[in-house]
Amino acid sequence: MKVLVAVKRVVDYNVKVRVRSDGSGVDVANVKMSMNPFDEIAVEEAVRMKETGVATEVIVVSCGVTQCQETLRTAMAIGADRAILVESAEDLQPLAVAKILKALVDKEQPSLVILGKQAIDDDSNQTGQMLAALAGLPQATFAAKVVVSDGKATVSREVDGGSETLSLTLPAVVTTDLRLNEPRYVTLPNIMKAKKKPLETIKPADLGVDVAPRLKTLRVVEPPKRSAGAMVPDVKALVEKLKTEAKVL
Repeated sequence: MKVLVAVKRVVDYNVKVRVRSDGSGVDVANVKMSMNPFDEIAVEEAVRMKETGVATEVIVVSCGVTQCQETLRTAMAIGADRAILVESAEDLQPLAVAKILKALVDKEQPSLVILGKQAIDDDSNQTGQMLAALAGLPQATFAAKVVVSDGKATVSREVDGGSETLSLTLPAVVTTDLRLNEPRYVTLPNIMKAKKKPLETIKPADLGVDVAPRLKTLRVVEPPKRSAGAMVPDVKALVEKLKTEAKVL
């Protein structure tokens, strides 16, 4: 069984981002970049499937600038077999990424496509669902447990009312939640091995995909700063402030 995993290069989650002075976006110059944490979970799950004999090959895909090769090498150090970089200088939106992945699904014919449920930079939570719709595949989002056997994937996921279990006929699309697994630590020997694994670079035009943006960002602003708190002597004073100042009572 072939598994396709999509990964994204994002600003590291430990970095505090800053908005550009012109309000056009977030300043990513000279900041640490890493693999999207949800995508790292997706790679780990696919590699575990290979280690247990469920999967025979794990392919990782990333869309973006040349530096995304670093992210793909990290995924191969975790255990992926080969990588594909769809190189584009444009800021790709979820629909464009979904179209690229759909073209790769048609080309590679994987039995399972795994993605992180969302990226921590834009938090769109759209690519997996769009891919499933474009490819006409069953989907299960926010997976907390995935079991593949007999041509089906059984996915447990958390919902507002508790939890539910879905049974999908392969091929299918699954997006991962934080509770699915804990990614392994990448060792130096595996990093060295990853440098020798195949990495193919193509362009969106090679796949016949139009990546022109459909949405335009008008302005990006930082959240308003919180005002300082105030100490009150008793409950009566607190209630009075809630009535007169906060006006929530």
